[in-house]
Amino acid sequence: MALYQGERFLREQLDSIAAQRVRWRLVVGDDGSTDAGPQILRAFAGEWGGRVAVRTGPGKGAAGNFLALLAGLPTEPGFVALADQDDVWHSDKLARALRALDGADGPALYCSRVEIRDETLRPLGLSRLPVRLPSFRHALVQNLVPGNTAVLNPAGAALARRAAIGAAGVVMHDWWLYQLVTGVGGRVIHDSAPSLMYRQHGRNVVGANDGPLARLASLTRMLRGLHRDWSHANLREMQRLQDWLTPENRCVLDRFAALNGPSPLCRLQAMRRGGFYRQGRLSQATLWVAAALGRV
Repeated sequence: MALYQGERFLREQLDSIAAQRVRWRLVVGDDGSTDAGPQILRAFAGEWGGRVAVRTGPGKGAAGNFLALLAGLPTEPGFVALADQDDVWHSDKLARALRALDGADGPALYCSRVEIRDETLRPLGLSRLPVRLPSFRHALVQNLVPGNTAVLNPAGAALARRAAIGAAGVVMHDWWLYQLVTGVGGRVIHDSAPSLMYRQHGRNVVGANDGPLARLASLTRMLRGLHRDWSHANLREMQRLQDWLTPENRCVLDRFAALNGPSPLCRLQAMRRGGFYRQGRLSQATLWVAAALGRV
């Protein structure tokens, strides 16, 4: 869990973790909280003996905090779940994830839909289901994995640990994990049933992004080129790890880099050859336009 100024909703989340139907251990990176969050965490740790460990975060935001936690995993980790500080987990969240990941060969990443709630946990709806399957071609242009639902199998956790050491400029840790696991040929499982209540409030780093206005704003940002910096950061990270990618995905990454080509024709050819796609027709059409304009 990455913690920063989380006193308002932290205890409720901790209690939902404690209610899981499998044995758990909690490791928290505190990024310098000055509110009552650390005291709430200490009280919870006192109730659960040695099952809670607290580390000092790097002070580089949520993504940096999670990456530091991943880099600090043991060399042979078990299953690893990521937790936000303000959600409420369903009591079977971890058990369901472990069942879904059971028997997966190689690195695997589980994620799920979420119940979108307001800060009082009043229901607002469900996150959208993907209409196309996960892949590296998709991961390079759009995230599919809600980080607060993510669970890695031991092979996936070991992969994430090695990759997190030396990671730089990562925009979103969940997007990075999606690219990493698909890039090496691993498996991503998206559960159509929600596994937690996602609490949407004013201090969320990234909202659910699921309403029509939010989706329109996201597409507008892409057309204006505001996603381009994120894409370039993602590209640099995957190029750093390109020796780990499958041969096919190394070619896909080269074609993604060609989306920065000098002319619209070059960029559209790279789009076609790379087979890049986003979820939904409007989002996909926007991707083609943004590529032609050099704004991917």
